[in-house]
Amino acid sequence: MKPCCQNSAVSHEVTAELEARDWRRRFWNALFLSVPLFLLSMGAMLLPATLQAVLMPWTSWIQLLLTLPVLFWAGAPIWKKGLRSFDKRSLNMFSLIIVGISGTFFNSCWQLIAAPPQQNHDLYFEAAAMIMLLVLLGQFLESLGRKKAETALQELLEAVPTTAMRLFEDREQIVPVSSLHPGDLVRIYPGEKIPVDGTLVEGSSLIDESLMTGESLPVEKTQRSPIHAGTVNGHGSFVICVDKVGAATVLGQMKEIVLMAQQHRAPVQKLADRLAAKIVPLIFGIALLTFLGWYLLHPELGASFALARSLSVLMITCPCALGLATPLALTVGIGSAARQGVLVSDAVALEQLNAATMIVFDKTGTLTEGKFEVTGCKDFSTLPTAAWLSMLAAAERGSEHPLGAAILRYAEEQGVEKKEASFFEAVPGGGVRAVINEKKIIVGSEDFLVNEQVELSALGDFFKNQKATMVAVAIDRVLVGVVTLSDPIKQDAAEVVRSLTEAGLKVAMLTGDREVVAGQVANALGILMWKAGLSPQEKAEQINEWQQANEKVAMIGDGINDAPALSVADVSLAVHRGSNLAKETAGIILMTPSLKSILSARSWSHRTMSVIRQNLFFAFVYNLLAVPLAAGLFYSSLGLLLNPMWATAAMSLSSLSVVGNSLRLRKEN
Repeated sequence: MKPCCQNSAVSHEVTAELEARDWRRRFWNALFLSVPLFLLSMGAMLLPATLQAVLMPWTSWIQLLLTLPVLFWAGAPIWKKGLRSFDKRSLNMFSLIIVGISGTFFNSCWQLIAAPPQQNHDLYFEAAAMIMLLVLLGQFLESLGRKKAETALQELLEAVPTTAMRLFEDREQIVPVSSLHPGDLVRIYPGEKIPVDGTLVEGSSLIDESLMTGESLPVEKTQRSPIHAGTVNGHGSFVICVDKVGAATVLGQMKEIVLMAQQHRAPVQKLADRLAAKIVPLIFGIALLTFLGWYLLHPELGASFALARSLSVLMITCPCALGLATPLALTVGIGSAARQGVLVSDAVALEQLNAATMIVFDKTGTLTEGKFEVTGCKDFSTLPTAAWLSMLAAAERGSEHPLGAAILRYAEEQGVEKKEASFFEAVPGGGVRAVINEKKIIVGSEDFLVNEQVELSALGDFFKNQKATMVAVAIDRVLVGVVTLSDPIKQDAAEVVRSLTEAGLKVAMLTGDREVVAGQVANALGILMWKAGLSPQEKAEQINEWQQANEKVAMIGDGINDAPALSVADVSLAVHRGSNLAKETAGIILMTPSLKSILSARSWSHRTMSVIRQNLFFAFVYNLLAVPLAAGLFYSSLGLLLNPMWATAAMSLSSLSVVGNSLRLRKEN
């Protein structure tokens, strides 16, 4: 991850704060000037008689003077956005706003200059100012919505303490977290927030990891347990060895991922942009037809009447809320999901997960615990078990695979001699190659060793008859032994598979493990579609086949060998304890080891997309329904009219609806 994630997150938060402050200042100044303007235009007769006599000849000119700063100072950013849309030939909501305001304001100026004061009956200075005031209110509320949506990110930023209790030469010393380095020892006292990622080396405790995983129950931590920055210690005191500090911690990576995901544009957002680009010219056309219809069919009402109806159409159909509908909901949804342990690294993933028709699981570390235990060793040469086990442990020391971790634990328990590899290479989906004491070590599956030209005739049917996971070991291409390992199925796996199936999704499993082991897991979980013995590329090819059959595939994995499949799936999910490569490839990272986080991710995806669809409705539908009223179609029969100011107020309601509806996601944690 980028080392500047904390700075970029802080910068993003500061920008949101400054933006909200600027819009607030512009809105309140515009309101301060608009109140006397509105009183002069709508209620001058309420003033005392002496004041009326002084002001009446100049009322219209005072209205003009009050309107100018509202439109051209407070509303300067609106004009810039609108003019830029014409300059780039990309019409949007601001195009409609400045055309509507221009028509209202400059027509009023013409009426003021061209007609005697006593005939100034069609001045709309207050309408132009009120339109700008309502637009400024919408922008202010939008900036507040974005600021509130940053709450989850800010909580992550504030979760890590700035100091730590370092152990140094048998003394405890409070030091800045930034001064810590991997290998330092840090003591954590009861109730303290943990400042770094590390490994527990002394003591034990219960840790509250809800900030990252959303799980309310504390997690027991003993020696060798991983400890993460931002989590909260319970009642025990313990010492951790520092592994990562600052931006390199899991929490630091979360900050960057949330920030980047909130800046991505999902396909539904691009669709909204294209929709706005097509609708704006249509609205201009309707407004023009409205003007021509009234001016040509009812000339007795005058051009000002026709213009007012046309401007009302422009204002009430202005898609201000469309600019908020998608990005605000995505920002709030992604931030809220992060607090529940669902880390969305790409906004596209949230939309794609909602559309998924098929969920594909890797087996090891995803459906199973990934905490392998060695159940036995079998010799296939005259070399003593301890000798080849020592070589095996040295070869696996550089591997990220859970099989390697289990073998290392077993080797340490057996007390075998510790050796170092001079060369190491991991082959995803196969095994590892290493050189130890100038001997070439090959470790992996039966097929992998065959490809490496290792003679396996001594195995006979040993592999086929075993229902455990098997790892074969060869030294200088001579088979020396086999390690058998077991991996229990996760407790909630069956419940999650059943829930996904009941939701109408197809559930499948792809694994590189042997068929007998894969079949045992699939049968236990009720998974009907599964394939075993697959290489990483074959997993990706199988997903491509399903996609060609019109399936929208969501892939869930945890290891390096899952990366090709994760990259070709429509949406990919990686479990937190998986390899870094798997997490970099995935669009969604599940921070809790519980498989129920998959259901949580689907729920957030569904809720966010549902809110976006509701926002799009608020952005358009009821405004468009009011077009006949704005155009004056009910004037002749019912005497109903909607002037530009009230049309703008109706338009602003859609923006308020979108902001409020999006912020509902924050309350659904």
